Amino acid sequence: MKNIRTKKSVIILLTIVLAGFLLYGVVFDRSKYAPMGYSLQMDFAGEEVPTFMADVQERLDKEMITNMNYHTNTTLVIKRANKVFPIIEPILAKYGVPDDFKYLAVIESSLVNAVSPAGARGVWQFMPATAKEKGMEVSEHVDERYHLEKSTEAACRYLLAAKEKFGSWTLTAASYNGGIGGIKNKMEEQQVDNYYDLLLIEETSRYIFRILALKEIMKNADKYGFSIPKEALYYQIPTKKIIVDSSITNLATFAKTQGVNYKILKLHNPWLRDKMLINDSGKKYEIEIPTSGYSK
Repeated sequence: MKNIRTKKSVIILLTIVLAGFLLYGVVFDRSKYAPMGYSLQMDFAGEEVPTFMADVQERLDKEMITNMNYHTNTTLVIKRANKVFPIIEPILAKYGVPDDFKYLAVIESSLVNAVSPAGARGVWQFMPATAKEKGMEVSEHVDERYHLEKSTEAACRYLLAAKEKFGSWTLTAASYNGGIGGIKNKMEEQQVDNYYDLLLIEETSRYIFRILALKEIMKNADKYGFSIPKEALYYQIPTKKIIVDSSITNLATFAKTQGVNYKILKLHNPWLRDKMLINDSGKKYEIEIPTSGYSK
């Protein structure tokens, strides 16, 4: 009798364990954590990613898993890209910079005018000195790091200069994080000539893989569980451009003369950093005024 009870207990236990495994398979989608085809062929700006290297596979897999499960940020950057990429893409094309560099902007700022602890600002995260060096105005009243078109053009100028130094778009992208001098020094110290053979600090070591992961996920959003309806994506609001070549003593008053309010003026012109615009030099500024999108 005791043996029968023991057998029954074992059968019940095995049934519970089996049911648990079946339920686990339903609730926990293991396919999201398994190789999904990206490990075989991938490139950055036309340069092959050596996914045959074990450490490259693991580093790429880490960033894929991280961003697939960082639902809030990944969802937001997909939504924002519908609004921001159409501005960035033609500028990259104009300068001859590969389209893949728009994903560098994604990992730098999540496509918003972010501010880093070190003082880098804007979608492309320029420090003040570098911004000025690349032709942007940075002052108390105007900070063109917050101007998407002008900061994208400045980023292109930086990237083209780096490409001339390295001859590789992958190393060029890495230098956006590690600096041109920093990357060149590491290459000389370690006697290697490509990014994937370099041992770098963690942030720069992850940099290209973060770009690759966001590129893969954003280009194949449905495949990775980010099925966002078209109507839920953010979109560009039509604007007109007003040329201003003198000072504006009160931007709130100026906004009202243009049929908008101060908030809307600042949302569309975040490079205006004060309540006024001092312009003693007669420089011509283009101020964007929305023509729709704020009334029923």
